[in-house]
Amino acid sequence: MANSNGIYFLFRAQLYLVIFGAIYLTVVLLLAVPWFQGHAVYLNAIRLPWFANFDTPEKYGLAPNRTLNLKIQTSDNETLGAWFVLSDPYYHALPTIPTDVASHVIPALKERPVVLFFHGNAATRAFSARIQHYQAFSTRLGANVLAIDYRGFADSTGKPSEAGLTRDARAAFDWLVAHGKKAEDILIVGHSLGTGVSGQLGAELASEGVKCKGIVLLSPFSSISAVLNTYNMFGFIPLIKPLGAIPGAIHLVQSAVVHRFDTLRVVPNITASVLIAHAENDWDIPHSHSDVLFQAFIEKHLPPVDMPANAFAMTAQEWDVVSGQTKARVEKRDSMVKSRQLAHFGRIDEFWEEERHIVLVKTLAGGHDYLGVQEGLVDIIGTTFGLR
Repeated sequence: MANSNGIYFLFRAQLYLVIFGAIYLTVVLLLAVPWFQGHAVYLNAIRLPWFANFDTPEKYGLAPNRTLNLKIQTSDNETLGAWFVLSDPYYHALPTIPTDVASHVIPALKERPVVLFFHGNAATRAFSARIQHYQAFSTRLGANVLAIDYRGFADSTGKPSEAGLTRDARAAFDWLVAHGKKAEDILIVGHSLGTGVSGQLGAELASEGVKCKGIVLLSPFSSISAVLNTYNMFGFIPLIKPLGAIPGAIHLVQSAVVHRFDTLRVVPNITASVLIAHAENDWDIPHSHSDVLFQAFIEKHLPPVDMPANAFAMTAQEWDVVSGQTKARVEKRDSMVKSRQLAHFGRIDEFWEEERHIVLVKTLAGGHDYLGVQEGLVDIIGTTFGLR
């Protein structure tokens, strides 16, 4: 009897394993199909909070008549839903609660800094975690905030794509300029997917000789392909690493990536000051992605290491050369990068090149969605970009 029970449980375990394997393979293979891939990357069909009324931001925690619900037209005639949140100091300096928020946009932009915020995938500009970001920026930094919903998100028209989201970002940037804010006074802040958008926008602005105040990348990834390599479903199940057992399978999936958002590739084209921030307890995107991006900014300043074609067959002389170059590289990096630990908060690495500042902040807490509301990080952003 005991033996038959053991066989039964073994059979059930094998059945569940086969079912799980089939589901896993189906999910991974669907990622190679552009339509499914797009939905997986953007998750724009998940419109949290459901049935949001963007005309009443007060319902989602913002003060009465502090936020303007508006529409922004893109260069390819899509219409984006957006919120302009008055900075806390400006709002509280008014004698009464304003009745016409639109009339305060230009004066508020003239008096106070502005953050152009690009959110991550899924949900809308009314999502609770994003509201907390607006509140942190507008109160602790005293900045106005313009937050948009990309095409295909919330009440915006169109379908999302990498090129489309970059156009959306530029439309929002140009809207601020058209309302009186100088380009060099606009701080671009992106979170998660929004870091890919921010990187593309930063490279585009630089190519046109347009200077912004800076770019903040919260919980960034180096590229969508790299995310596939490092992403763990539910925080612990590798997404595509198990495919390594099948020759060529990982390459097949990666080559099918349409929405690339390759921030690492555009790093050399970004000329603005950049602050990269990541929480060490981010279960969605490993903080190693931020290390890669920070290293990419400093790479051009470091001496090369001339590795021989066959590293396993180096001669003693070649080994001495490589060792010396590696030591020189480490010493150069240490001389350039200033590092400091903040007790119970995290670590800051930074370096300066000519007129710009590159900063990497690693926090101990904040996870993926709430990194940007950590007061310590917001203070560092303010100090780095002169908003305090």
